[in-house]
Amino acid sequence: MALKLHDTLSRAERLLQPLEGQTLKLYCCGPTVYGPAHIGNFRTFVLQDVFRRVIEQGGLATLHVRNLTDVDDKTIRDSLKAGQPLADFTRGWTDKFHADCAALNLLPPHFEPGAVAHIPHQIRMIETLIARGHAYAAADGSVYFKVTSFPAYGRLSHLDERELKPAAAATDSDEYGKDSVADFALWKSRKPEDGPNFWSSPWGEGRPGWHLECSAMALEYLGEDFDVHSGGVDLVFPHHENEIAQSCCATHGHFARHWFHIAHLMVDGGKMSKSLGNLYTLDDLARRGYTAAETRYVLINGHYRAPLNFTFHSLDASRQALQKLARNEQALRTAAGGTSAPAAPGPFAAAWALLEDDLNVPGALGEVFATLNRLKPAGLPAEEAAAALAGLHFLLAALGLQLPELREEGTEAAPAEILALAEQRWQAKQARDWATADTLRKSLEEAGWLVKDGKDGWQLTRWA
Repeated sequence: MALKLHDTLSRAERLLQPLEGQTLKLYCCGPTVYGPAHIGNFRTFVLQDVFRRVIEQGGLATLHVRNLTDVDDKTIRDSLKAGQPLADFTRGWTDKFHADCAALNLLPPHFEPGAVAHIPHQIRMIETLIARGHAYAAADGSVYFKVTSFPAYGRLSHLDERELKPAAAATDSDEYGKDSVADFALWKSRKPEDGPNFWSSPWGEGRPGWHLECSAMALEYLGEDFDVHSGGVDLVFPHHENEIAQSCCATHGHFARHWFHIAHLMVDGGKMSKSLGNLYTLDDLARRGYTAAETRYVLINGHYRAPLNFTFHSLDASRQALQKLARNEQALRTAAGGTSAPAAPGPFAAAWALLEDDLNVPGALGEVFATLNRLKPAGLPAEEAAAALAGLHFLLAALGLQLPELREEGTEAAPAEILALAEQRWQAKQARDWATADTLRKSLEEAGWLVKDGKDGWQLTRWA
């Protein structure tokens, strides 16, 4: 394996070389299990999955840890609102997350620890930080990390030192968007709004601060030093910055040697938000007729360091792309007959090289299609077809793409109400009423129909 990957800390591409032999140790920040994960969350998890697959296809083993946040402000708030014990509430959403991961063809992590089960580990880490002068207990029983005790604070996010304000007062929030840096909570004292969700500690009843769990779990499962830490770009500050500080101060290690962050997902060129109604889940897309495999294709078809714009047109394009791959795979299989070849990139070596160059997935996908066009699978001799088939399977495995059954675009008669919508859309287009035309197109897509415009009219197709 010769994978070069951009490192957030050094701001440079670095060749990944495992610290310990032939196993690469990977820690990924997982979901907060208080509701269904949306496609913005899954963009990160899917690209982490591609990263792991490329590592393993390249010949290295991995040790993959992904945590579950099953206690924080949001899980406590919503479990109380639902009238459920915290453990039952988070277990239900954990099961939903696992089902969505399976649908998206994500490899399960080797370890998936939860925050609640590792509260003793977090308490021990807090005790070490206090003993070393990096943390202090407040009068109410909360414990805070002293940011000024770690001079390297800010090195990951490259904060200007002038922005690091002395922390006379600590924040009480588990949320991300702080405007300035302050001492952060390691242990939060019990409050009435926590209900029955509290644990005993040397400082009184309470619960861990949100940032601490990842440090404690990484130490438990990967040790003081490991190879790669990953998450969404929104975690760089303050979450990952805080992880570095508390981990380095509690151990004698350097913590993660490489930082791999994935950029945001946008929808129709804008930010995703619940208020805009564009915070889509897999179930939302399934109700519109799209499969998890089609969603995965969209989520990986953009460089991980650049924001990806999600649209329903991109889902339609992914459906067509997967069908094209399936047709080519069938043609190669037919041409190869019973001939086989060893698993290797073969004629798709250029696509594989792009994956090894900072995980350039869209470039690799483009090269896969370019290679298939050059090969003309139907006319290949058996041995060449077998090598190409093995190469295609090698790349598909690295990308985690599952090909659909071959389907012909349907020409079945559409119901009268669908025909009426299509005609209304056509008339709106002729009148240059683009907003109405787009709204009607979306209505047709939600009903499972694609509309294609020609010179003199339109045609409906259904994917059965």
